Formats: sequence, C-alpha cells, structure tokens
Amino acid sequence: MREREREREREREGMGGHNGGDEEAPLPLFETEVSKGKLAYRVYAVTVLIGICSIWVYRSINIPTAEEHGRWAWIGMFMAELWFGFYWIITLSVRWNVTHRYPFKDRLINRYGDKLPAVDVYVCTADPRIEPPTMVISTVLSVMSYNYPPDRLSIYLSDDGGSEFTFYALLEASRFSKHWIPFCKKFSVEPRSPAAYFAQNSNPKDITVPKEWLDIKKLYEDMKCRIESVIEKGGTSKDIRDQHKGFLEWNSEVMKQDHQSIVQILIDGRNPDAVDDDGHKLPTLVYLAREKRPQFPHNFKAGSMNSLIRVSAEISNAPIILNVDCDMYSNNSDAIKEALCFFMDKERGHKISYVQYPQSYDNITKNDIYSNAVSAIHKIELAGIDGWDAALFCGTGCFHRRDSLCGLKFSKNYRGELNSQCNITKDSSVHDLERGSKVLASCSYEKGTQWGKVMGLMYMCLVEDTITGLTIQCRGWKPVYYNPERKAFLGVAPNTLDISLVQHKRWCEGMFHIFLSKYCPFTYAYGKIKLGAQMGYCLYLLWAPNSFALLYYLIIPSICLLRSIPLFPEVSSLWFLPFAYVYAARNACSIAEALACGDTLKAWWNSQRMWLFRRTTSYLFAFIDTVSRQLGFSQSAFSITAKVVDDNVLARYEEGTMEFGTSSLMFTVIATLALLNLFGFGGGILKIIWGYGFAEGLTVQIGLCLVVVMINLPVYQALFLRDDNGRIPSSVMFKSLFVEFAAVLILAVLSSLQQEVLGIRFVIDREECFSHNVEYARDTIHFAFVVIKSEGAWHYSPDGVDLVVKGPSGEQIHDFHDKTSEKFQFVAQKNGLHRFCFTNKSPYHETIDFDVHEAHFTYHDEHAKDEHLKPLLEQIARIEEALYNIQFEQHWLEAQTDQQAIVNEGMSRRAIHKVLYQSAALTGAGVLQVYLLRRLFERKLGMSRV
Repeated sequence: MREREREREREREGMGGHNGGDEEAPLPLFETEVSKGKLAYRVYAVTVLIGICSIWVYRSINIPTAEEHGRWAWIGMFMAELWFGFYWIITLSVRWNVTHRYPFKDRLINRYGDKLPAVDVYVCTADPRIEPPTMVISTVLSVMSYNYPPDRLSIYLSDDGGSEFTFYALLEASRFSKHWIPFCKKFSVEPRSPAAYFAQNSNPKDITVPKEWLDIKKLYEDMKCRIESVIEKGGTSKDIRDQHKGFLEWNSEVMKQDHQSIVQILIDGRNPDAVDDDGHKLPTLVYLAREKRPQFPHNFKAGSMNSLIRVSAEISNAPIILNVDCDMYSNNSDAIKEALCFFMDKERGHKISYVQYPQSYDNITKNDIYSNAVSAIHKIELAGIDGWDAALFCGTGCFHRRDSLCGLKFSKNYRGELNSQCNITKDSSVHDLERGSKVLASCSYEKGTQWGKVMGLMYMCLVEDTITGLTIQCRGWKPVYYNPERKAFLGVAPNTLDISLVQHKRWCEGMFHIFLSKYCPFTYAYGKIKLGAQMGYCLYLLWAPNSFALLYYLIIPSICLLRSIPLFPEVSSLWFLPFAYVYAARNACSIAEALACGDTLKAWWNSQRMWLFRRTTSYLFAFIDTVSRQLGFSQSAFSITAKVVDDNVLARYEEGTMEFGTSSLMFTVIATLALLNLFGFGGGILKIIWGYGFAEGLTVQIGLCLVVVMINLPVYQALFLRDDNGRIPSSVMFKSLFVEFAAVLILAVLSSLQQEVLGIRFVIDREECFSHNVEYARDTIHFAFVVIKSEGAWHYSPDGVDLVVKGPSGEQIHDFHDKTSEKFQFVAQKNGLHRFCFTNKSPYHETIDFDVHEAHFTYHDEHAKDEHLKPLLEQIARIEEALYNIQFEQHWLEAQTDQQAIVNEGMSRRAIHKVLYQSAALTGAGVLQVYLLRRLFERKLGMSRV
C-alpha cells in the first residue's frame, strides 16, 4: 500500500515537480502519518488505568493495623505500586500519538538538481585499543562513498586518543578510497563499509565482473594487514613516517591526555588532482586530534564535537552536519538525500533543527539475548515523542542544521536557505587552514566563551546529546525522528552482559543527572515544548529511580512469603482481578508491540530479562553515582563501550548464551536476587505441600517468585551448571549468599522489632477471665503476670492472686496460687481458644499486668521434617525467636519495675504519714504537758496565798 501511494506521488511530481520559478503549490518533500490503532490503544490505556486505580484503592483501604504483621511491608508495596502507576502514565505520552515520517528524495532531486547544500560528516573515536582503527576507517569509507556530490562532502575524523595508529589508518583509507568509491558507485554496493560488505558477501556471485571484486577485496585486505601489523609492532617505521608530514606531530612527548592540537587535511577537495580512479573528485578528508592538557577539562565527547564544529567551520563550513560514532557505518548511500528532504521542504524545512535516525546494530542475533535492538523504543516510543514535535538527540546518526547547533534561536523571520556551495576559502592554502584550525582546537579557546553552555554541545553531563537536543528545542526549533525501512546506520552492539549493563549505567546516570539539574523538562522546558514531549523525555530521565520500586517488589514479597505474610488479595477475592488484569494486559500489549516490531517471542522474553537486570543493577548504581556526584562526593567519568571481544565470547554470543565471566558487583546483585526468589518459591511450595503457614493470600507471591525464577534461569545455569569461562565465578555466588543472608536477617530483625507481645493491664475485683486463640497446635505459649498494686494506699499483703489456665476443651493445663508475679510457658496440644482465669481472694481491688505471646516458627517445623533445607533459615528463625523472648522478658521486667515503684511509693507515703502523725502526737503531748503544769503551778500559788 505504501509503495503504491509513493508511486502515485512520483507521478504527481512528474507533472508538478519541474515548476521552475512557479512557487504556487510546491509538493512537500516529506509527509507525516499518524500510526494506526490509536483509538484501540487509548481504550486499552483507560482500562489499565482503571485497574491501576483499583489496586491503589485496595492498598489504601486494607492497610494492616499497627498490631498486625506486615504493616510496613504493605505500605512499601503501596508506595512501589504508586510509583509504577505514575511511571506507566508517563509511558502513555510516547504511545498516545505515534507518528511516522516519509521523505520523497525523488522530489528533492527534481526540484533542486545540483543545488544541494554542502554536508560535513563527523566521525568520533577515542581509544584505538577499544575502537580498532580498522573499524574506524571502515566507517569513514562508508560515509565518503555516499551518493552525493563529492565536492560538497567533507569528512572529519576526531581522534580523542591522539593516536598515530589511527592517523596512519586514515592515511591508508585516503589512498584506498580512490579505488573503493568508484567501485561502490559502479556496482551500487550496499553497505559501503568495506568490512561490513565483505563480511556479508564472501563470494563475488552478485558482481558481474569477478576480477574487479577480487581486486578490490585484495586491496582492502592488504591495507588491513598493514594497519594491524603496525599496531602489533607498537609503532610506525621510518618508511611509514616519511610518507606524510603529519607524522611529525608525534614525538616522545605526545601522550593520550597531554598533546598539542593536530589537524591534517589528507584529501583537499579543492585540489583538482584529488580524484579517484575514474577521474571523479574525492571528498575532503581531515584528521583532528584536539589539544589536551591535564590542567584543562576536555569534556569528553561534547568537547570533541565542539572542536569539530569550529574546525569544520574554518575549512568547509557546511550548513548541514552529520555526526556518527566510529562503529556506526553508513548502511544507506542515500541517507543524506533523505535527510535533506526534511531540511529543504518549503513549508516546514526552515523550522527543523536536526533529523535523528535510530541507533541500530548489525550484530544482533535472532533472539537478541541482551535486548540491544530495543525495537519498541525505536519504532514506537521515539516515534511517539516525534508526535509531540520533539525528538531525542541520540548522539550518533543525526543530521544537524549548523545554525541551530551553534546556539541560534529560531525566529519567524528565519528562512535558512541551504542550496548553496561549500564555503571554502579558495585563497587559503592547506597549511594556512591547518594552522588556523589548530587554534580553534586548543584547550584555551573556549575560555570565557559560550561554548558548552549555549553554543555547540552542552557540557557537564554524561549524555551531552540528550541535553543538547532539549536546549535546541527550547530555543524554538523543531526536530524530526526518522526511522526508514532500510537502516541508515549500523553499529556494534554489546556482546557481553557486563558491557551492556555498563553502557546502560552511563546512559541512565546522565539521564538522571539532567532530571536533577536545572534542565529538568518539567521546569526548563515548561511552555517551550509540549507537555507530551516533556513526559516523553522524563520516561528516560527517570530510569534510575525505577530501580527502587522494582527492587522492593523483588525482595519484600519473597521475604514475606517465607514468613507467611500475605501482601496480595486471595485468588478467590474480587480484588485479585485488578492485579491479574493489569499484569496480563501490560504483558499482552508488550508482546503485541514486540511482534509488530519484528521481534520473536523469545526475543521479547529476553528483553524482559534484560529489563529486570538493568533496573536492578545499571539503574541502581546510576542513581547512587548521580546522587553522590550531586553531593560532591565524586566526579563524572566517561566510559567507552568496548567494540571487540575474543572468539570464544563471540561464539557464545552468537549461540545465544549469556556471558558473565567476571566478578562484577552487578552480577552479585543479580545472583542475590535470583537466589532469594528461588528460596522464596521453594519455601512457598513447601508450605503448600506440608500445609504449615500457607494462606490463600500467598498464592500471588508464589506466582511472582515463579516468574522471577523463570526469568533468571540463565543465572542459575551460570551459577551451578556451566563450566565454560562465561559462567558466574564462585566468588560471586558466595558473596550473593552472604548478602542474601545479611539482607534477610536485617529484614527479619526489623520485622520482629515491629511486632509487640500482647499485653494488658486490668483491675480485678473477684474474678477475671481472658481468652487467646492459638492458631497452630504444638506452638509454644509464653505468659506472665505481675500484681501491680491494690486499691487501698495502706494495704499491702504478700498474698497474691490465683490463676488457672484451661485448654480449648476445658481441660486444665496449669494453675497458680497466691502469686504476686509469675512467668511460664507451655506447648499447646490443640489449636483453639485457651482461657486464663484470675481469682482475687483479697477484699481489695488489685491491678494486674498480664502478657501472652504465641511463638510460631514455620521454619522450625519445616526443618524438622526436611533436612535438606538450608541452615540459613534455621538460624534466622532462632534469632527471631530469641528476639521475641527478649521482648517478652523486657515487658515482664517493666511490669516488675512498675510493681516495685508502686510498692516503694506506697511505703514512702506511709512513712511520711507516720512521721506526720508522730510529730502531731508529740506536739499535742507537749501542749498538754504545758497546760497541766501551768494549772498545777496556779493551784499551788493559790494555796500558798491562803
């Protein structure tokens, strides 16, 4: 259908394309089409949102009370599900309005003919050990061979490693290009990377002239052997150094992080002698190694790109810039023309800042073991962001308008005419251009300028591409995301798990840094780009905090399953339906997207595994490193993804076997979570078999553990079954077991500290009875009581109270007489209500503190029946029991202390009263004595007078 529509458009172009000066109704150079199925997806989204809200309601109205087990675990699940729901709402933005772009390059050629703009192509490399020079020059040769006028094409290689090996390889490529470019154009070769082409075509059956094919292949292999031989020797010989003046730049003082600017124009496109074997011009080819000094920050790839922008402005100054990584070779020789359809459209072209192609790979296996293709992201999510007139700048495979990249703000008056010649200074010699460019590539050039702040790529961020794209859009420009049927660029995907996780950690770290900075889309881009675009950016900027909600969901349900604490509704409950629907609907949609994007069902399953691994390792460590850097505890570090591995690793990758092989901390986390859920699942199954501690509410937790166990099958194989070098080292397994033991122990301690022994304080007149429901037979019942005080302040008697303990059938278990305090324990022979009856024989009311605690330890019972279970859980159960006993003893001692305090207070009060009474009596006696003596003296005095 699409092809027929394009054919009709071509017919219309034939009638109206050559309109000369007639500008009445020029046909657009590209069209925009909204993806089908939008209404169906929105209906699905509404139903899932209802399910998510139902889950939130269930969590909020069923929060356990403070006395119930698992209260904080439940609240944590609620918080995790709130985050999952919020993040899912964010994902709606990239699927709400998926848009596809279709350029018409035939219209472009018919309309502009030979008036196409000049294009500068940047290829960036950083380390010849990780990025082999032979791979780098294959990428360079692929972009030199575009179906584009060579006099308007300039290629720049930025070598941030400052390696003479890379320079020598580029020198060899400049010579080989004289043969390779005419060969490609003569036979319409695709792809035009010699390494990729000869790897895909091992015989010349598709070439009409086998001799030319064999000749060019031999030239390529000879060149490759010469480069590899020089690298193997560790230096260039005098004969090689005499071949070009550029080798004079390298001496004993040149080091990777300490060298001067090096700019060498290997092919001058202005030179009439710079032609290929067919006499056609060759594109300009420039080598650049910007100056690096230890005392100056070099700002990683962003600094390299900004140096390229300045140097290319001095030499060619093309209005369009293409940047690619050294491993991303061109897979479509017409990619430039397709991109120009967006820039040169009459109606919308002047608004477009950059055209981003997806980052695709040529070494993806059938089932994509490490989920490198991320097809749903490229075909759905990034296209969905484009539906909001936005696009992420991904750092490679991107065509830029030089004006927008150099900090220019878009205005309604801007037209940005591109159909002009290269702006090369004809009177400048190669020597002058090189000398002037060295100044532009010096360390001190940017000091006091806006480079890295407004102009060029932004600094101070590991994902300089994403933040640069955001700032460009906030200046009023409109980018475009274009995903053609034939991939425009193909690179090398990580072929080990460690490399893949490290790569995602770097991406995630930079993304989260943007969110925490002033460039957060919700604040910096507010009012400048659409809300849907802001949400689309944050879908990736919030990768890092996603790790905590998922980690909680992987750890706590397993722990609570082992402790028989249900965190989900029973399967028979209606509240189970929202959980089941959201889980099933989300996975069904994910599978449908994967199949629609061309993935296999197994590839989808592998993507779920990698989604789990990345969120629990890469994103977690990215969060920690980002926060640490924000607090000033660390500095940014840029890690380059390795592009080469040994043959055994490559063979396992092609077989679809997951590669571990190192003692990475990330593997320790993965193994720990895998073992924890394996133990949790095993414990849940044993509960079902034996019937101890199993409740219907635990079914969902058992199912959750089962899913995690199935996802982690390659981890168990690498831990216990494999014996190749790609297995998980034993040290990782031991560390995982230790970490798991420590984590489970801490959680058990914290959980047990939150649980209180049942204790009451009551006043008894004659008789009071209390009941306690024992849920499990053979449980140990601890109880204690203390007579705190009596009603009368003057009453104190050593006589206590009587207590009779009876079982569910009324049988007497134990009795106590005249006790003021006692603690005791017994084993309940039956489950059911046990009665505790107190009798007060004193005429006074008594206050009694009474505690009862039922010790039920599932692990203890299970281990008594199965000797193969790990002793780890036994130790945890014993520690937990000891903690309960400590609580019980503490409560009993507190009651004893209260009793003694009351007794002491009563004795003190009685002593005070006694002293007061004695003082009053003595005072009265003294007064009486004085009175009597006075009367006596008066009578005697009276008698003496008589």
